[in-house]
Amino acid sequence: MWSLKIVLLHAGQWDKSASNSFEIRGKTLGIVGYGNIGSQLSVLAEAMGMQVVFYDVVDKLALGNARKCQSLQELLKISDVVSLHVDGRSENTRLMGSDEFKLMKPSAVFLNLSRGHVVDIDALQYALSTHQIHGASVDVFPYEPVNNDEGFESPLRGLSNTLLTPHIGGSTEEAQKNIGDFVTRKLIQFVNKGDTYGAVNFPEVQLPAFTHSHRMLHVHGNVPGILAKINTILANYSANIQAQYLKTQEDIGYVITDIGSDYQSEMIQALRDIPQTIRLRILY
Repeated sequence: MWSLKIVLLHAGQWDKSASNSFEIRGKTLGIVGYGNIGSQLSVLAEAMGMQVVFYDVVDKLALGNARKCQSLQELLKISDVVSLHVDGRSENTRLMGSDEFKLMKPSAVFLNLSRGHVVDIDALQYALSTHQIHGASVDVFPYEPVNNDEGFESPLRGLSNTLLTPHIGGSTEEAQKNIGDFVTRKLIQFVNKGDTYGAVNFPEVQLPAFTHSHRMLHVHGNVPGILAKINTILANYSANIQAQYLKTQEDIGYVITDIGSDYQSEMIQALRDIPQTIRLRILY
């Protein structure tokens, strides 16, 4: 591996062998999680001559010549490089464990650039130390130091076939600026429109612009019957619904209602008085 050659040369050792040095051209890249990052990686990998397969629990349109696998197991068996790009939801905890690593080729390389808890770190350590897989590169960990003064401990430390980086996949100066711009735009869209698309721990809703109406944003505990209660109150106060959107996520529900008529303060109070209401906001 090139990183090992670099370390050895800094230590004064000249090792000009080709052992464990391979081209990526012609190899198969398996992408687990074909979202914004995974799909971009797909395009870049094809440009470098790789064949791309991917697996995602949601049906996604393949880019370029990428091919979708019908199961994670299928992807693991055929990939020379496996790159993990799933989100951090609880269902993905230990998505990659001992059974999954056993399916991979002995010559395969594993990359985790998503979240630390989606990989059983002890199972990965065993797979690497026993050469079940050829190598790994890991940027995220189940536990990460809270600051630069805290020491880093991991079962992966000291493995010569493993690259470790301190969760810096998005830490270029350009990326940090882009993140700042992105977050600012998202906050403005929420304040002005109620848009929550891209939220991590809140129901995602992408809303159209609204004109000649009032928009009400109702955040509530996710229990049955809330939408019916909201609409009953609106009907009792003769509010004309022009559009309505509902999205829930685990314990939180989010209802957006555009009404065309003037509203009464008593109606707003009645909506706030629904027992499960967390927050009500009116956009004028």
